[in-house]
Amino acid sequence: MNFQKIRARAAERKGGEASLASLLGPVPDNAAVADTTDDRILSTMAGRVFAAGFVWRVIEQKWPGFEEAFLHFEPKRLLFQPDDFWHDLASDQRIVRNPQKIKSVRDNAAFVERVSKEHGGFGKFLADWPADDQVGLMAYLGKHGSRLGGNTGQYFLRWLEWDAFIISADMAAALRDAGLDIAESPTSKRDLDKIQAQINAWAAQTRLPRRHISRILAMSIGENHSPESLREYMGE
Repeated sequence: MNFQKIRARAAERKGGEASLASLLGPVPDNAAVADTTDDRILSTMAGRVFAAGFVWRVIEQKWPGFEEAFLHFEPKRLLFQPDDFWHDLASDQRIVRNPQKIKSVRDNAAFVERVSKEHGGFGKFLADWPADDQVGLMAYLGKHGSRLGGNTGQYFLRWLEWDAFIISADMAAALRDAGLDIAESPTSKRDLDKIQAQINAWAAQTRLPRRHISRILAMSIGENHSPESLREYMGE
């Protein structure tokens, strides 16, 4: 599979190589994630969980209220709160009042605290995870975290600036168009392993971050959104 052809197609669709490069975002630094404090880890987890299946902009606008309501996402403080605290959040107008997602914050506070104790910080745990095994990390988050499976776990890693690819519909379509034998909506371990292997191969060939490879794939096919709309969507 020739990635340069995919990149050339993406560049043509976005108005040239310079325009495409401007849409790729910064180069992620997995080692820097080690410095992310546990409260910011939990805040990012909660943000992606609440945004899943919802209008992201609404969550972003309400986020200061989320920070206040959830005690700035400090895991230890949250784990000391009585059941009444969590019950009352279901009627708190500062947040999106989804009982299942509220419960996930409590569960993920325990998850973050447990992993942090084992590894000297949840951020350090993420920084130490091999960059060429995102699929393994996604499986770990999905198994041990709450509501962190599927794309939510991928967006969690992306928002933390971990070098993550996002298996969007367009990204998967571009892989299929390039000849990778995966399902239209790839979720099986077999398909995920194939995607990981292909992304790793292109990362070795091009020296590009996996995040950039993912974005180039997504921009090479499907509806051709304008660079301006993509920047607004990505908050850049």
